[in-house]
Amino acid sequence: MSNSAPIRIDDLDAWLAALQHPSSLIELAAIALCALLAWGLVSLLRRTTVVSDEHSILFGRRLVDGALFPLLLLGLSFVARAAIARWLPVVLLEVAVPVFMALAAIRVGVKVLQVAFGGAPFVRLLEHSISWVAWLAMVLWVSGLLPLVLEELDQIGWKVGGTRLSLRTMIEGTLTAGVVLIIALWISSAIEARLLRRATGSELSLRKAVSNATRALLMFVGLLLALTAVGIDLTALSVLGGAIGVGIGFGLQKLAANYVSGFVILAERSMRIGDNVRVDNFEGRITDIKARYTLIRSLTGRESIVPNEMLITSRVENLSLADREVWQSTVVSVAYGSDVDQVMALLRDAALAQPRVLREPAPNAALSAFGPDGLEFTLGYWILDPENGQLNLRSLINLAILQALREHGIEIPFPQRVLHQRAG
Repeated sequence: MSNSAPIRIDDLDAWLAALQHPSSLIELAAIALCALLAWGLVSLLRRTTVVSDEHSILFGRRLVDGALFPLLLLGLSFVARAAIARWLPVVLLEVAVPVFMALAAIRVGVKVLQVAFGGAPFVRLLEHSISWVAWLAMVLWVSGLLPLVLEELDQIGWKVGGTRLSLRTMIEGTLTAGVVLIIALWISSAIEARLLRRATGSELSLRKAVSNATRALLMFVGLLLALTAVGIDLTALSVLGGAIGVGIGFGLQKLAANYVSGFVILAERSMRIGDNVRVDNFEGRITDIKARYTLIRSLTGRESIVPNEMLITSRVENLSLADREVWQSTVVSVAYGSDVDQVMALLRDAALAQPRVLREPAPNAALSAFGPDGLEFTLGYWILDPENGQLNLRSLINLAILQALREHGIEIPFPQRVLHQRAG
């Protein structure tokens, strides 16, 4: 059993000599075995676990795209290095472990940011920053220069009040703050994915409110821990907190009102994701409810960003509050000599021919008015999916009515006008 210390890469001659030793082949085989085991475990978990590729931090879109593969590879490499170091000098694993650690840090940071913030413009910049910092730290660690660099950074310092700050302290505090915030975002994203999975209607809105509140709480706690890690005394923030409170009371009251209104809407469920609403002459379907605004998409494809305060303080027509059924109608005129009962039957049949028209309540045709040119009939019917379009359905029904009236010889009268001419 060998108790020799691991050979560091900073001793280049000894490292190259050890690299030529036959034991390096054992380390190479151990690294390959760790990679195969990590690959197999991720494949097995991917098949046995129901995951969403777009919103999964551990799995991602591909097998090696998520954070689980580099984390498993790092853990297995740690075990392999500890086992081999008991009998043989470690060379390759001393380099492989920092490389796998940097790879795991990059994948975790990138996936958490992608899931938490989506395609925000600053995400790409943060991803590049995480990659550069992780690979730089790995190179300094493997080369043995990290202690020397940290010692030099510790010499660069300044006093702030009664506290001495150094460049090393600021860098370490910033890195710690970043790690804490990424962990907080990871936890909040996992909770949000679990809460919103297979949720619809009012349940979706309630879970969205819980998810937003949980993320805000975790981000607040993470921010406090990050400030503590940097070395900022939280008691000094009491004056700043009072100033922020005054600023919200005067300059940011609209912004605060929108955030409060968003939580009120989600909590009382007067408007839910998927409801069809009409706000300020704009009608559409609610596609998302954020903390500050609500996104409404019209049937024409336009999207309106409505501040949540407006939904609380102004009149809003919710067409789906009681149920999702929406009533539509179309009007047609026929000649005065037409068979009224036959016309109403044809109108009902034209509506029932469309699969989107509900059978219960059934379509209703009625003689609504005695027009100047003929008898006016109104056909009313109910649908359950107005988000799929209303004008297209009305057009199909009107075409069916026109065809049925022509087949049965029922005349649609032209406008008639009587002219009176005075003699002389």
